[in-house]
Amino acid sequence: MVLDKDINYGINRIKIGIIGGGQLGKMMILEGKKLGIQFIILDPNESCPASSIADEQIVGDYYDASKIEELAVKCHIVTYELEHINANILIELKDKGYKIEPSPSTLKMIQNKYRQKQFLKGHNIATTPFEKVNTIDDIKSYIAKEGLPVVLKSCYGGYDGKGNKLIRKVEDIEAAYKLLKVEDRELMVEKYISFTSEISVIAARSTTGEIKIYPLSENIHEDNILRTTIVPARFMDDVVSKAENLALNIMEKLDGAGVFCIEMFIDKNKEVLINEIAPRVHNSGHYTLEGCNISQFEQHLRAILGYPLATPYLIKPSVMINLLGEEGIEGKAVIQGLTSTFEKQDVYVHFYGKEYTKPLRKMGHVTLLGEGIEEILERAEIIRNTLKITSC
Repeated sequence: MVLDKDINYGINRIKIGIIGGGQLGKMMILEGKKLGIQFIILDPNESCPASSIADEQIVGDYYDASKIEELAVKCHIVTYELEHINANILIELKDKGYKIEPSPSTLKMIQNKYRQKQFLKGHNIATTPFEKVNTIDDIKSYIAKEGLPVVLKSCYGGYDGKGNKLIRKVEDIEAAYKLLKVEDRELMVEKYISFTSEISVIAARSTTGEIKIYPLSENIHEDNILRTTIVPARFMDDVVSKAENLALNIMEKLDGAGVFCIEMFIDKNKEVLINEIAPRVHNSGHYTLEGCNISQFEQHLRAILGYPLATPYLIKPSVMINLLGEEGIEGKAVIQGLTSTFEKQDVYVHFYGKEYTKPLRKMGHVTLLGEGIEEILERAEIIRNTLKITSC
């Protein structure tokens, strides 16, 4: 429905549409239900994680223009929990007066990794050297300038390392190109940064322009999949300050309201470089549900509805670990080890309710709180080895 700005609907009468019914949408709904908000989701999977708690589900593809318009017509505002959706129809709907946040034009820019890098470069924001490439010779020319190793990337799509290929030697160029150059897919290449750490900042911007940022997260990836988030990050104050200032700078430049995740690298010289921006709530912000005074999900709802944002602070040091599907196991999901896990204090288990497991699929997460990071990490490893997603 097109919003009449002169009408105060009352938060308990608001209907929010979410494109995507995964775990991020589910956690957003759980937070919104505390406020009496109604939710309609759009997802192709009738048994998606959010389906059990949404007020209504439209079954449809994320690129189906007619289904997205149906969602917009039924709701006061539309948001999304993933980037790989039809940004063009969202731009058209916003132009017609439908309320969509974060800004569809920002989403469209971020969807294309090359345009995203151009945005950062255009605002003098530190990032890795990059270039668009069309041929194998283009890649070789870039390597002649920047040296090896480099990362070949698909400009569109890709997550958890998909759509990327590291090139360490010249002999690897052709195989990487053939792997990623499917049909008319656009490619880019960027200098591989020998980083010492990966970090992220969860930041929120309201429709009023108010900006708030969360404590810096230290992230540990394996096989390009986030395994552990540590807050507070174990860095010197000057590194934390650089990262927070970069995040604020980016949020001031971006259009649109909502929660964003700004992913960064720290190189061997302790310089902070932007990796990518996610225009949505993020896996590395899950710790905020128990670790902060306000979760990223409630903050996102406040931001898109124009309510005052809370100033986030850490209640206790926190560690979040992802629960992934076990290697070599596929089928109906079963969670094992709950009894011994529940015997422990300051441990919070989230199982997303995905019906089927497969290797490395994100099936849930656990947040642990405590007084010291090293002690929490020790407990987290015990939980990681105890709590398993298997199949019946």
